[in-house]
Amino acid sequence: MSLTIHGIPASRAVRPLWAATELGLDFTHVPTPYQGGATRTPEFLAINPNGHIPVVVDVRPPEQGGEVVVWESMACALYLARHHGQPDGASITPANAREDAEALRWSFWAVNECEADALTVLMHRMVMPAERRKPELATAAEKRLAVALRVIERHLQQQQERGEAHLAASRFTVADLCVASVLNWARPARSLMAAHPLTHGWLVRCLGRPAHASLKALDKSPNVE
Repeated sequence: MSLTIHGIPASRAVRPLWAATELGLDFTHVPTPYQGGATRTPEFLAINPNGHIPVVVDVRPPEQGGEVVVWESMACALYLARHHGQPDGASITPANAREDAEALRWSFWAVNECEADALTVLMHRMVMPAERRKPELATAAEKRLAVALRVIERHLQQQQERGEAHLAASRFTVADLCVASVLNWARPARSLMAAHPLTHGWLVRCLGRPAHASLKALDKSPNVE
């Protein structure tokens, strides 16, 4: 068996890279940037015809499916948790149906309700050269994000009341990983974070995990894809 992850941490590929690191997996990292045509070569398009990172290539025994190729960052992270983790109530892998449902719904929620606006905030508050930033776009995105953050803030309050500090359980799971990887892009919106203290505190704890911090050694570029 062998596991290969194509992409760079400063992109959506952070999701499977973070998941694999949390799980302690032995994997080969192919640091494929999205700029410069690396994702448009015939070799890369053969594993992802969309021409995007990340891509996970999981070579398994024939009775377990043989070579499995996964793209779409959330799918990659969820796949690794489900097929390479143990549902033991200790790892990031969901341990029961409820935790699995939480991982699925919050991951899709993050993509549909937050990702585009969070990326707008990141680009127009921090990443783009100052002369190219459009603060009005970031402000509008932050207003839309405030609606979504009220939802997760309420959920975290309910979780706290039941003695659970994370989205799906009392421990950090792939649900937290997937959502934190998106909301990390919105951190430059300081007033938005301050208005949602439970969400901000949870996000800081997630991003402060050793597995996430270790990814900085792989790539320090601010690029996102």
